[in-house]
Amino acid sequence: MIEIQNLNFTYPDGRKALDGIHLRIQAGERVGLIGPNGAGKSTFLYHLNGVLSGEGEIIINNLVLDKRNIPAIRAMVGLVFQNPDDQLFSSSVYEDVAYGPLYKGLSKNEVNEHVSHALELVGMSEYIHRNSYHLSVGEKKRIAIATVLSMNPEILVLDEPTAGLDPRGRREIIGLLLNLPQTLIVATHDLDLVEKLLNRVLIISSGQIVVDGEAKTILKNKDLLEKHGLF
Repeated sequence: MIEIQNLNFTYPDGRKALDGIHLRIQAGERVGLIGPNGAGKSTFLYHLNGVLSGEGEIIINNLVLDKRNIPAIRAMVGLVFQNPDDQLFSSSVYEDVAYGPLYKGLSKNEVNEHVSHALELVGMSEYIHRNSYHLSVGEKKRIAIATVLSMNPEILVLDEPTAGLDPRGRREIIGLLLNLPQTLIVATHDLDLVEKLLNRVLIISSGQIVVDGEAKTILKNKDLLEKHGLF
């Protein structure tokens, strides 16, 4: 489903954030990206639907990620930012979740169906007419996920989905994600989420994938986790 060859990215200040990334991800995999702050996890995620563009090649469902294919790829790859306020900008939950389907040119009835289904998936149907700005952090994160699910993506990419949540909010988000059918790629420091949700782990350090393996095996290796500032 995803193939990446020699992906490199340097920020304008000269900091190299990605350094020769090679990766293949199959449909249905649930992949975690873990590593210290500044390792390149978010930068990597932002390349998967063209928010950032570095050197190298990214192929998603046999489409090369380039300017011509970005609209099609963004419909396939839903990106959920760490801060839901970066994703919610309308005066109501309905408008936020409807934005993507409206942009695709769907009819009013189709838009309503997409919005209703997405909100049902995240357990927020009763919030449809609420103001997004007045919700809790956990509620905002659910709505942010719904804005992406309303586009029926095949791949769901999430940046720190449990950051800033209390224990109950963390459990709710993990439970929500467990029930979704999409291929998942999740950047996180939450090793409990990794254990409960993901089956493959990539450890990223200094912009490189230094470990790629089964989540259960890696989580048992305390020396490895400590070496990379994860334990």
